[in-house]
Amino acid sequence: MTVYSLHIFNNKGACLYEKEWKRSMKSLLSKEQELKLMFGMIHSINSFVSRMSPTDFKDGFLGYTTNAYKLHYFETPTGLKFVLSTDVNVGNMRDMLRKLYSRVYVEYVVRNPLIDLHLPIKSSLFESKLEEYLTEFGFFGQQKQNV
Repeated sequence: MTVYSLHIFNNKGACLYEKEWKRSMKSLLSKEQELKLMFGMIHSINSFVSRMSPTDFKDGFLGYTTNAYKLHYFETPTGLKFVLSTDVNVGNMRDMLRKLYSRVYVEYVVRNPLIDLHLPIKSSLFESKLEEYLTEFGFFGQQKQNV
């Protein structure tokens, strides 16, 4: 089981952070186009799901599964969007993403006075704490590859 990528978007659609560990198929789109497409898709699916729900929709959109990967989604009250793609065999990651937000993002980005919260994250401390946090989970595996 594998983690393929992690993306963090702000409430306006700007990608604050992206990391890919294992991605065998490359996109024909530029990185900027790919990120805009991903945010647009997430925004559209979230909007569609909330409008179509026959009951109170307090948890919102949680993710989806294809035959090739699983996308996990977590949105904070301030509108930050955490998007994690994994192997299809990985279970629900909502709680893991919530803890990633509180234990890693808040601790090493929000509380760091040197980081502008509106700009992409360029912190080696955040990177190392993220890797440390993710390796606690068995599905992260040892065969990571930077792309």
